[in-house]
Amino acid sequence: MSSNTRTLGLAVAQMGPVHLADSREAVVHRLMEMMREAKSRGSEFVVYPELALTTFFPRYWMSEKEAQERFFEVSMPGPATQPLFDLARELQVGFYLGYAELTPEGKPYNTAIIVDRTGRITGKYRKIHLPGHSDHKTEAPFQHLEKKFFDVGDLGFRVFDTDNIHMGMCLCNDRRWPETYRVMALQSAEVVVLGYNTPSQNIHWNEPVHLRTTTHLISLQASAYQNGIWVAAAGKCGSEDGFHMIGSSVIVAPTGEIVARALTEEDEVICVKADLSLGEFFREHVFNFAKHRRPEHYKLITERTGAGEALA
Repeated sequence: MSSNTRTLGLAVAQMGPVHLADSREAVVHRLMEMMREAKSRGSEFVVYPELALTTFFPRYWMSEKEAQERFFEVSMPGPATQPLFDLARELQVGFYLGYAELTPEGKPYNTAIIVDRTGRITGKYRKIHLPGHSDHKTEAPFQHLEKKFFDVGDLGFRVFDTDNIHMGMCLCNDRRWPETYRVMALQSAEVVVLGYNTPSQNIHWNEPVHLRTTTHLISLQASAYQNGIWVAAAGKCGSEDGFHMIGSSVIVAPTGEIVARALTEEDEVICVKADLSLGEFFREHVFNFAKHRRPEHYKLITERTGAGEALA
């Protein structure tokens, strides 16, 4: 590695269960402990999970009003989260954090932010690909009510200059959609960071549990390679009040290779010194968009939502 190579000390802070009875303050304490560990291992940026401050509440049937009162943030930072921002500034470590956002206008979003090494919010994203349902599935072992509790995100997939790195972000189900990464790669993204909460059981059809992890990893690896980007994905996992979620938090290189992976279903920090020039090689050669892309032949991607007419 040459002396002028650009690198990023990149950490993923996987979280074990957050239970209904856990306070915001207790959760933030855990986040801060992992930030300290990440810093001690040379990290400059930490990725936390989706909805990191609470349990994964869309599994429970309740009114929108109750959900907003119990689980949403009306300001960021707020009283409970300010210590995390203060620590980031003290340690000079940036971070990504997912949480439930209630705007001043009363709009509910599944949101993530990027914070730089001075503790300043440099980017915000609101989840676009909301999975699940909005009706009460009384026969299901649990609910997946993101379509009930959240509005579809309105900020698009953007890339933010954070500490001189072009960084994009998404949330959970977004990671399974190739358009997510390509839109950010077309804005010169070098790193995409994301958090997720993925139930081990699929309530919609009988999907073998091992496929939940397999498709998770395939999506991240293919997208990293096909866009010449680093991808860092932090899960909240383990059994939250009896409801199990997958782990397998990972950091993926632009080669498509997993270079770090969590071994547990508990709070765990994984770190990599990411060589950003590695992505440049792919973006210059095999995935040189300006040289090889043919968007005139991709129009169906934006013209159609579904598969459309059957082939004749």
